[in-house]
Amino acid sequence: MPEPRFDDIQVGQEIPPLVTRPISRYTLALYAGASGDHNPIHIDIDFAKKAGMDDVFAHGMLVMAYLGRALTNWVPQNALRQFNTRFVAITHLGDSLTCGGKVIEKFEQDGEKRVRLQLGVMNQTGEVKVTGEAVVTLS
Repeated sequence: MPEPRFDDIQVGQEIPPLVTRPISRYTLALYAGASGDHNPIHIDIDFAKKAGMDDVFAHGMLVMAYLGRALTNWVPQNALRQFNTRFVAITHLGDSLTCGGKVIEKFEQDGEKRVRLQLGVMNQTGEVKVTGEAVVTLS
């Protein structure tokens, strides 16, 4: 997919969504190994149940990483100027996530043409898991 150009982007335009496979125990184990985040609430069902949960659940940073991948599928990583998120709800095993964003502003700053995006991640039932905002520079 060609890199988007500032002059071709309109406020309200959406970036291509990233849809994940359902979150599995395997996904969580791989993420724990890759990130070094071995918090047992995410990988040990007995620990999670003792903490009052029904089961383990996804790392918030895993969900943020999927959202970051949606962004970097649209623009190169070096185009990112800002990326902020807010964790809204727990992502459970079996959740399939849709990550996306919408252009909410076009502006120029520091000699660069930039767009601000409103971001979000929701599961297969439409429950919002993460919200956020990003600023990217475009040519």
